[in-house]
Amino acid sequence: MILTLALRELRSLFFSPLAWCILAVVQLILGYLFLAQVDVYLQLQPQLLAMSGAPGVTQVIITPVYGNAAIVLLLVIPLLTMRLLAEEQRGQTLPLLFSAPLSMTEIVLGKYLGMLLFILVLMLMILLMPLSLLMGSSLDLGVVFSGFLGLGLLLASFAAAGLFMSSLTAQPTVAGVSTFGLLLLLWILDWAGNTNSGSLLHYLSMLKHYEPLLNGVFKSSDIIYYLLFIATFLIMSIRRLDSYRLQH
Repeated sequence: MILTLALRELRSLFFSPLAWCILAVVQLILGYLFLAQVDVYLQLQPQLLAMSGAPGVTQVIITPVYGNAAIVLLLVIPLLTMRLLAEEQRGQTLPLLFSAPLSMTEIVLGKYLGMLLFILVLMLMILLMPLSLLMGSSLDLGVVFSGFLGLGLLLASFAAAGLFMSSLTAQPTVAGVSTFGLLLLLWILDWAGNTNSGSLLHYLSMLKHYEPLLNGVFKSSDIIYYLLFIATFLIMSIRRLDSYRLQH
């Protein structure tokens, strides 16, 4: 039943012009940034060849593109998640889901999995850009796929937070804006942490856990952070749906 609900959610996304616009715009922006980084590498290549231990194609081109992708998708994911539960509440269709033979956990996981499938499509399109460089250069595939894993965990966390914020209101726009505000706050916590050296702020910062993976440094603490983040917001979404069902 979870997979059925997920496929229904994915289908509704692809029937929406918003999803197609997002795919096109994200690819256009990241494609431009990717080509800009290729141009930077070509300009720096004579200097890099003269340096010992100089950064390669992966560090100069792909790592910045993954970093830019995270910022672009920080703006985009709230547009996708804002309708997940808020639209159901606004259209009074959520009670129909409650009447189906589905638990609150299955409803939340089905909605979330549908969003993850769409994000996976988006990420695979992004991955084609760095992999295209294999035709003319060698890449550090460990760094490429570490960054890809980090981006995937980051976007999965964005989606979990967006799902929860969407459960709190019947207005998709409010859900989108509040999701963006929450994610931006968790992103810039690292800036406050740099000035205060607060360990809690450092740990809560999403950027702080993304940067090591972006640079090919695989630490279990970063993976655990994202998994805990996702689990926390999914559990809160389930609790919120339970509360909504009891009130209606």
